[in-house]
Amino acid sequence: MTQRIAFVTGGIGGIGSSISQELARKGFKVVAGYYPPEKDLAEKWQAKQREQGLEFELASGDVSSYEDCEKMIKDIESRVGPIDILVNCAGITRDKTFRKMELGHWQAVMATNLNSVFNVTRQVVDGMLERNWGRIINISSVNGQRGQFGQTNYSAAKAGVHGFTMALAQEVARKGITVNTISPGYIATEMTQAIAEEVRQQIVAQIPAGRMGTPEEVAFLVGILCDERAGYITGVNYEINGGLFISF
Repeated sequence: MTQRIAFVTGGIGGIGSSISQELARKGFKVVAGYYPPEKDLAEKWQAKQREQGLEFELASGDVSSYEDCEKMIKDIESRVGPIDILVNCAGITRDKTFRKMELGHWQAVMATNLNSVFNVTRQVVDGMLERNWGRIINISSVNGQRGQFGQTNYSAAKAGVHGFTMALAQEVARKGITVNTISPGYIATEMTQAIAEEVRQQIVAQIPAGRMGTPEEVAFLVGILCDERAGYITGVNYEINGGLFISF
């Protein structure tokens, strides 16, 4: 069987890195996406992964720009090959209470966290349909399910991600393409470790599991959903939050 190609947006970030590593270890050819101003950081990341025995291709692009995504995917396809697996992982926060939130805060978060899912997926879905196989995994958030004080923009965008998943899953299911959402809770990354210790303890106290999750735990589930045997799982939202928010 030809080696399948996976593209992870935000692939050098906290959760994105673990997803990229998990898929590489499962035998996929992985392309890690990064924001253009982070070129030096991305190349250092690539070199560090190589030292650990993992080879990655890199792809530069602003996922909030449809035109940039067109160029980025064409570049990947010409250098590496057609994308079989897409993990939409890129995201940002611009937290403010709604009364203090400026239009720019709203637009930036919606563009990077929600519009990007359309911008990138639109470039790869036709190829998946032609080949009758594909895996699309969208990284949402527990706060897209329960809302979060000071995150009307982020919560709205992340809720929209799963609406996108449910609709697209129905359109492409007959062609062997699955579309699923993963909604992490509080995950121990550099971003959450930068939170003041006292605040972190307050967060953990609310989590029934008594700890934050790890990026590797999120990546493990991504790996399962990319498996050949996961073809009957589609349109689903998987919660990885230690019991912080429970639903069915």
